[in-house]
Amino acid sequence: MGPVSLLPKYQKLSTWKGDLAKMTHLQAGLSPETIEKARLELNENPDVLHQDIQQVRDMIITRPDIGFLRTDDAFILRFLRARKFHQADAFRLLAQYFQYRQLHLDMFKNFKADDPGIKRALIDGFPGVLENRDHYGRKILLLFAANWDQSRNSFTDILRAILLSLEVLIEDPELQINGFILIIDWSNFSFKQASKLTPSILKLAIEGLQDSFPARFGGVHFVNQPWYIHALYTLIKPFLKDKTRKRIFLHGNNLNSLHQLIHPEFLPSEFGGTLPPYDMGTWARTLLGPDYSDENDYTHTSYNAMHVKHTSSNLERECSPKPMKRSQSVVEAGTLKHEEKGENENTQPLLALD
Repeated sequence: MGPVSLLPKYQKLSTWKGDLAKMTHLQAGLSPETIEKARLELNENPDVLHQDIQQVRDMIITRPDIGFLRTDDAFILRFLRARKFHQADAFRLLAQYFQYRQLHLDMFKNFKADDPGIKRALIDGFPGVLENRDHYGRKILLLFAANWDQSRNSFTDILRAILLSLEVLIEDPELQINGFILIIDWSNFSFKQASKLTPSILKLAIEGLQDSFPARFGGVHFVNQPWYIHALYTLIKPFLKDKTRKRIFLHGNNLNSLHQLIHPEFLPSEFGGTLPPYDMGTWARTLLGPDYSDENDYTHTSYNAMHVKHTSSNLERECSPKPMKRSQSVVEAGTLKHEEKGENENTQPLLALD
């Protein structure tokens, strides 16, 4: 057995400084720590990066039934990263990505932020996107379920807005490697609202997010979920992969279990964090432009997610926050509570990260 390395996982990067010289243009802009993380966790090797990409591209001929509308190096790379450079799995995900879009053409018609349905969902905070990343470099997405006005937004338009947002965010190579966290707050989500979450539309969402998108989700966190959301989770469980199930946490109103996984300094006050309450218009303004208004009669330049010219972090800095009207969160700060260990075992996460 060879010598055991005592170096910390992501420290003393000088031990691999030669790798920086081998870095391809596809890794340009990544921090040294992220490049090392990609090497250790995703098996990303700059020496064979282009060969890996080409081998995935060579598989396209095996699926003549699918129109692969984009096959450039940077695009294929995000699928390799999402599947830890297992080429066959990366190609399967690439094929499912385009097949999902072929099967649901109406969802991706006018797939831009200025589409009326997507625009309404964005304005209402679907999704929320926190400006800062967590301690692992992951982007945190928020969904305040009770904000779903079913007379205003269809579930499909909310799903379209989420998928469009992910398209924008995944352009950032740091997020391709570090991934995402999703927090869903079910406070004040009524049984009547829940009755609209039919098996068919839940399956549509699972196929779009779990099976057909090149993102790494480090965790999906339910908070303040009522009993009927537990029942819905049981209903969709058969459609979830084991890996997905291990990343779903049901916290109830237990902040301690949430904070064990996401530190309070990265969370808004609705989740017991030290940040101000989340402004529902933040991400909508990022996509719709600095002239965004909460009124229905505003106009703005369209945003095409497939031709992103700037990373989302640059856009966020350019858009100054403005007070929102109707779109503010319906969840009051401090709704959740801290609990002592063992006080309520049912609110502990039912599943843990592997």
